[in-house]
Amino acid sequence: MKTRIEALEKAYEEHRYYAEDLPMNRTLQAACMTSLEAGNDYPDFSEVIWEEDIEQILKDCKTYGISEFTISSNFSGLIKTIAAFEDLGAKMEGITRVNSRYADWSTGKHEIIPAIRMSI
Repeated sequence: MKTRIEALEKAYEEHRYYAEDLPMNRTLQAACMTSLEAGNDYPDFSEVIWEEDIEQILKDCKTYGISEFTISSNFSGLIKTIAAFEDLGAKMEGITRVNSRYADWSTGKHEIIPAIRMSI
């Protein structure tokens, strides 16, 4: 990831999915870990984003210097989620491509998938 967060990188190296002692929203932590695993530049939300987490996600992004993120999940309710992000100051910048979370077992490569790019 472009933004370096030492506690997350250490947890990733230790094969932990969360840095338990890091005061950061768990959904954002998961997005950061997914991006470390897949080799993406920005946190990628590949799973559901709960509406009640959005405000804290944006606060934590600002705290840790994260100015962009992507959403590759296509869960139902995604439009409402993006609207909630925009209501709190984030902006949808368009469609981009990211590496998927999982690598193909036969090639070891991550599939390139579409994602919505958001900026703060």
